[in-house]
Order: sequence, then C-alpha cells, then structure tokens
Amino acid sequence: MPARKIEVRPASLVDIPLILRLIDDGIVLDSRLGYTADVEAPQSHLFSSIFLPQRGLHTWVARSDDQQAVAQFRLRQDEPNAQLMYVAPPPHRYLNDTVWLHLLDAMTAEAGRRGAHILTGEVHEESRLFETMRTANFAVYARQAIWRRVPVEDGANGIVTLHQPPVELTAETDADAMGIQSLYVDTVPSLVQPVSQPPLDCTGLVYRKNDRIEGYLAISEGKHGVFITPYLHPDIYSDAPDVLATALARVHATGRSAKVPVYVRVSRYQNWLEPMLDELDFELWAQQAVMVRHIAAGIRMNAFAPLERKLDAISRPVRPPASRVREAVLER
Repeated sequence: MPARKIEVRPASLVDIPLILRLIDDGIVLDSRLGYTADVEAPQSHLFSSIFLPQRGLHTWVARSDDQQAVAQFRLRQDEPNAQLMYVAPPPHRYLNDTVWLHLLDAMTAEAGRRGAHILTGEVHEESRLFETMRTANFAVYARQAIWRRVPVEDGANGIVTLHQPPVELTAETDADAMGIQSLYVDTVPSLVQPVSQPPLDCTGLVYRKNDRIEGYLAISEGKHGVFITPYLHPDIYSDAPDVLATALARVHATGRSAKVPVYVRVSRYQNWLEPMLDELDFELWAQQAVMVRHIAAGIRMNAFAPLERKLDAISRPVRPPASRVREAVLER
C-alpha cells in the first residue's frame, strides 16, 4: 500500500476557502482567547495572521488525499514561548491522526526556527487532541480549572456581597514590576513558571499587605467574556475571598459582568481558591491540561584539531620525575 502523501505549509490567501470551511469545527488551545474573543469571525486571529503576519501569528495548513487541517501558533518578538492558538478540525477518535502529527511537527520546527524554546497548548484531557499531542511529544506540565459566572443584571441575586469593607486593589503600574515578579516566583512552582506568566496585554490589579505585593489579578476582556487569572500568595488565605470579591465588583462596575460571563483560571497549585469561587456563584466549567513540547536548540560544535597533529608538536615524550631518577641510577 503506497504511503500517504501529506503536504504541510504556511497558509496563504488561496487557503481562505479551506479555513472558512474548517473554522466552525475547531478547538482553541489558548483559554484566555477562547473565552473572550470571537475566533470564528472573519476578523479573527486566524485571518489576521494571513493578512498581518507581523503580529506574531503563524497559520499552517496540512492536506492529504482525504483530510485537511489548519492550525495556528503565536510567537511574539523576543519571547521564548510559542503558544498554540487553534486547531481545526480536531482529530476524531475514529480517524487516523497522521495529518495532525505532521502539522504539529511542522509548527514546532517553525517556532524553533523563529527562536522559540517551547511550544505550549491548553487542551481538555478527554479529547482526542490530547492523545495526539502526547504522541507528538507534548508533555503535561500543569493542570488548570476554568470557573464561570453567568452574566448578572443589577438588582439580581448574584450581586457581589463582601463580608467586610472591600479591600484596596490598585491598578498595576510600571513601578510594580519587581513586586509582581517576586510574588510570581514565590507563588508559582518553578517547573510551571515558564508557561504561567501573566499575559502582557491585560489589565492588572495589585493587592498590597504590609507594603508588599501579595496578590495580582490579570484581567482580560473581550466580546464574549471577562477572563481573570489570579496570583495570590497563600499567606493571604484569609483575605483572598475579599480580594476576589473586590476584583469581581470592579468588573461589575464597568457593566461587563452584566453582559458577558466572567471566567477565572485556577491552576492546580492554587486550588484552595475554588471554595471561595463557589461562594461567589462561580461554577466549574472546564478542566484542562497545559501541554508543553520542548524545542531542541542548535548546538555549535567546536572544531578540534586531529590528535596526531597535537602529538607531533611534542618534541619528546614527557616522563614523570620518578622515571628520570630511575634512569640516572641505572646509568651509574
């Protein structure tokens, strides 16, 4: 039986009809994007990467005789991590996933060529894509839960109630960078730190206690939702419910939480926040694995001279002092 011919290449304008056909049956591998943006709209990241590739978005297509797939990754300038954004369609359990394996391999190679050290993606563990990514040498680095709170109108039961006067949260400034980084190092396990950095294009709220930054909430807003990633130090366990409630009240004050759901990403190492979210009328919405594939870096080999050439430079054998003493005794 002849081998299947699979073509994998960067997407171009001629692939727009294919993308339009496949986009409705895709999986978003960036939870922040998936819960806030309209990835199926013509102006979505998939299309902007074709028309505006300078934004760091790279879309690839793969075709065989009977299967087609499209996928995208993002790699911002001067960042070591590339992020898988979208795969359409996902591999199905009853189909051969060779096309997707070729697609993932090609994007990994392209990300490495552009300077990335790792390629990451957030995927549901019960999906076939999870199995395919494992086969493609992706490993589970972390697990996370997505909690969801439905839109709440003013005057409804779900208005946030605080157990005490709201704690003070301040908008992030450039002067907070060192304190936020210190909190990040103290809070996030070292193995997970390379793949759990706060997004650059978010609104940050800072919580201080005893003149130290003990809490940081990264908030992203989009057409379809508000997405919050908390970084709270365990030492403020007793304050955490009010920190979360105050952040939620700030979001509600903008009117966004009355129109779109609010999502909170909780990594496994911060699952102590989950009962607090339950009290704030959040519900567990999804559970995901953060998968990582390391990209081998090129190693420059030193040019060593042949050993014979080095030995020729030695005029006579080098002997230890003991051997010379023994020779003098024998001569006598």
